[in-house]
Amino acid sequence: MALAPSIHFDPRYSDPAAPATSWESARTLLERAELYWISTVRRNGQPHVTPLIGLWLDERFWFCTGPAEQKARNLAGNPRATITTGASALGSGVDIVVEGVATPQHDEQVLGRIAAAYVDKFGPSWSFTVRDGGFHHDAGGHATVYAVQPITVHAFAKGTYSQTSFRFPAMAG
Repeated sequence: MALAPSIHFDPRYSDPAAPATSWESARTLLERAELYWISTVRRNGQPHVTPLIGLWLDERFWFCTGPAEQKARNLAGNPRATITTGASALGSGVDIVVEGVATPQHDEQVLGRIAAAYVDKFGPSWSFTVRDGGFHHDAGGHATVYAVQPITVHAFAKGTYSQTSFRFPAMAG
């Protein structure tokens, strides 16, 4: 079982009347989001940001990408990644930022669970066959699956503005 993150409410960036966002609320937003943005860094230091679909499962963010895609090439040189999702509006909602380390996943039993979760969340058009340590899709070829282990997750609530951070204990292995 995953260890719960520690919670840090930052009054410097929060309305005095604002409550901290609970981890349960932040996790639910991460689980239900349909679109995320991933930020990686190119070898020359230039940031690279792109939208993608993914999953929040087992206290990690999961996504897949082709091995020749820019984000895969960036992660090969620097595994740190930032994932964002949220309300994308000023007046209400919560935006989430996940800062962590992305590692390729090749265990076919784990990949089978992740492939099933993609179908559960996004429907049968996102059905993957697991083989050769990755995902295969008739329309898109081979994809590497990554798990982003969070270091810190930030929740930015709007309306009554607040900033809550969740810090994850270092994971062994």
